Formats: sequence, C-alpha cells, structure tokens
Amino acid sequence: MNFAELRQQLREARAPLRFTGLGSKDFYGGALQGEPLSTLALNGVTAYEPSELFISVLAGTPVFDVEALLAQHRQRFAFEPPRFGGEGTVGGMVAAGLSGPARAALGSVRDHLLGAVMINGAGELLSFGGTVMKNVAGFDVSRVLAGSMGQLGLITEVTLKVMPLPAAVVTLRFEFEQTPALTAMNRWGGEPLPIEASAWWDGALLLRLGGAQAAVEAATQKLGGDVIPPEMAGAFWLGLRDQSDEFFVGAERAVAGGARLWRLSLPSTAPELKLHGEQLIDWGGAQRWVVTPMEPAAVREAAAKVGGHATLFRALDKSPGAFAPLSAPLAAIHRRLKASFDPNGVFNPGRLYADL
Repeated sequence: MNFAELRQQLREARAPLRFTGLGSKDFYGGALQGEPLSTLALNGVTAYEPSELFISVLAGTPVFDVEALLAQHRQRFAFEPPRFGGEGTVGGMVAAGLSGPARAALGSVRDHLLGAVMINGAGELLSFGGTVMKNVAGFDVSRVLAGSMGQLGLITEVTLKVMPLPAAVVTLRFEFEQTPALTAMNRWGGEPLPIEASAWWDGALLLRLGGAQAAVEAATQKLGGDVIPPEMAGAFWLGLRDQSDEFFVGAERAVAGGARLWRLSLPSTAPELKLHGEQLIDWGGAQRWVVTPMEPAAVREAAAKVGGHATLFRALDKSPGAFAPLSAPLAAIHRRLKASFDPNGVFNPGRLYADL
C-alpha cells in the first residue's frame, strides 16, 4: 500500500482502526479494538548520517534491523528500547514510548526523537521536527507522538538521535537490601560517575558503568563491589531490557495465575514501598516493578502517596485501566489533542484511556 492509498483509507475511516507492526506490544495499554492496519510495508532506512548522529527510518522497520546497522558504526539507541519476544518495529517503539535500563542516565525515546512524519484523521501527511534539536520551534508535535499509542495518527517515519557505543563498560555487583540500595543509588547518582544503568532485585544491586576507559576504571576503583564478567553482565542487562530475565519470566507466570505486574514511576528518592509481592527497581530508584495480587486501588494509592503513579503493565483483567487516571485539566488536553488529530475518533480507541 502506498502513501496515497494510506491517506485515503485514514481520511475515509469511520470504524475503529488499530495500527500494528509485529504485535510485540499488543499486551500493553488497553484492550485491542478495531480493524488491524499493518505498518510492515513501511520498511527501510531513509537517511543515516553516522557523523551527524541521526537516522531516519520508516515505521514498519524492525528495531533489530536498525540496531544491527547502527552497530556496524559502533552506535546505538541509547534509550535501549525493549524488544518483547525479540521483536518490535520502530513505529511501535515510538508509539509505546518505552525505554530500557539506561533511560535515567541517557534519556527516553522522547528525548531522542528529532522528527516524525504521520498521517492524521484528515488524511494529511504531516511532518514535524528535523534532524537536529535546533530545528524544533514552537509546539514539538513529534515528542507528543512518543507514548501516544497510535491515538493521534499513523506514524510513517521517524528521525532519531543515535549515540556512540561507550569505549569501556563494567558491571559491578553489591549486596544490599532494598532501603540501603535506594540510598546508595541516590548518593552515587549525585556524584560525577559514569553510571549508565542500575538495577536492584532480591538483595543484589548492579551498576553498569560506561564511558571513557579512564573514567570507568577510576569509578570501578572508587565504588568497589564485585566486577561481573562481561558475558554474564551483558546477558543480565539484555534480559532486563527485553524483559526476558528471571524476574519478568516469574512475573508472567504469576500474571497467568491472576496476579498483576505494575510499573511504578516514582521520584528516585521515594522510600521503600512495603507492598505485597516481589519488586525489581531500576532507573536509580525511579522505576519500580511490582508483581502482586494487591487490589489496583491500593497499588495506585501507594504510588501517589510518594509523588508517583502506577501503570498496570500486564494483567489478565485490565478493567481498572492500564494507566493512572488523569486530572481534569490533563484529561481535557488529551481530549483536545485527540479531536484535533483524529476528529472521527477511530485511531487505536481505548489504548490509553477508555474515553479516547
């Protein structure tokens, strides 16, 4: 299907449409609704300038293919997008807005999104942003698309900032219970240390250092801890990124038995939350995964009390809503944006909120 046909189809759509790529994130957000419209025909890299640190990619291109190209030039997506089941497209990566272990240090999908091309509900092909940050002026619509779950329109192409691979990488392991681990992550986070990622689970805190060889060596000597062999460390961070490690495998089994997997976004300085169930903490304490049979209202109340919010990430029943309820002013903004880009209200209905 070419762009003219896509534009006509979206302009004439009156029944719900569900934009889809490889389906790796079908579990995320609200229940799937509408006739599927695949982006897989939109495949390929349209521009790549390694020296300028940007790449432009069509939305249906597999993330793995793009990262393989970047690796040939010792570059990467620094936000480490998760590839559930080893799959995922670039359009879905942006629409979901999910980031991996390095997000706290190196930024999110939104932070690395330089520009985007999309088709709105009027069938218009719209282009926002450019190839450098200074091209963005006024209201940066491309950033709004990150995490929008396809509710504003069909993303057809994106331009993303890329970053060099670090010259040196070391992973350190420390024995800490949760509260001392949170204290340590916050203390080290305020120091000039090359910490790219951190994760705590089951009494162990892991730090990934990345950067210049001298900086990584100096930080390793200062921090102490046990150095994890590179192969073992790489497997751990990859499993955490793609949610294929032991914690998430166990969480999926628990969800199949009726528990729920929550993603809590909190201030990094928030204290230990005494919640029933297992917890895994990353992003220096700012992201906390909890697998628990607790009632949704209790989990959301606990997150709100410390200044955060809770997303129902995986569950058999998402009737409580996948995302935390919006305040009245924010809900009004969401409705106005939806009406502006999708006046017929047919794009990915319900993936963010039931009334959108």
